[in-house]
Amino acid sequence: MDIAVVGAGRVGTAFAVLLARAGHRIVAVSGREATRERAAVYLPWVPVVDPSDAPKQAAVVLIGTPDDAIEATCGSLVREGAIAHGQAVVHLSGATSLEALTSARSAGAVVLSIHPLQTFPSVDAALDRLPGVPMAVTALAGDGHRLGEQLVREVGGRPFRLDDAAKPLYHAAAVFASNYLVAVSAVAEAVGRAAGLEDPLALMAPLQRTTLANVIEMGSDAAMTGPAIRGDAGTIARHLEELSRTVPDAVPAYVALARVALDMGVRSGRLTPDRRRTVETVLERWS
Repeated sequence: MDIAVVGAGRVGTAFAVLLARAGHRIVAVSGREATRERAAVYLPWVPVVDPSDAPKQAAVVLIGTPDDAIEATCGSLVREGAIAHGQAVVHLSGATSLEALTSARSAGAVVLSIHPLQTFPSVDAALDRLPGVPMAVTALAGDGHRLGEQLVREVGGRPFRLDDAAKPLYHAAAVFASNYLVAVSAVAEAVGRAAGLEDPLALMAPLQRTTLANVIEMGSDAAMTGPAIRGDAGTIARHLEELSRTVPDAVPAYVALARVALDMGVRSGRLTPDRRRTVETVLERWS
């Protein structure tokens, strides 16, 4: 197939490289100055053109812009006659509905989205990590699903179908699993430095790796340890007293996550309601 990429960021560029390796022809890419730089390194044989010119020779148009720009980009392409009946338009957002591609659908294009369930800090990381990654395919009909699943398999991914209405929850789950894991690690680093640790992240890395391995192997409820799930109100009170004195910004996060842990403890039968109430009494003083 002939494929164009509009907004060739890290993921869009990696998709283009992997699809080219699978035998597809990348007819054009477009984007800002950073796109030109990426294309020069990873797609030197592909012309970098204006967005309105990129889709004109393509059977499949990948839109890799930031989420908030997808609808406007698609609308602009349609108004300029760059999208026509018989083409397929694919966006790469996990959170954005297919409604963002309504203008392309009205022009007769098949619309769908593909979202790799992975984090990519660079093009090289994306090239390494895309193969084997689960990827959500969202479409409105069977032809869109089939095309999405084909493209996912050809970049080495593992497709699964995701309903369009479920995308916000799906993406929120991914944010908890990835972004907020980083945020919690940043809090742990700040608290560790307040305790006098020179390199908290390095010291806690074995603990974090083992914890995540336990979650994957045993499930979240069984993997949870610590004072909240034990109902250890005294330890939690000491934590919060010291945090309020040294790292007060960490207190709200500690309280919120302690309550999540309490819910897990009661749900799994590892924490009695009475012991939960004892801990809640401590947390309420810091809410």
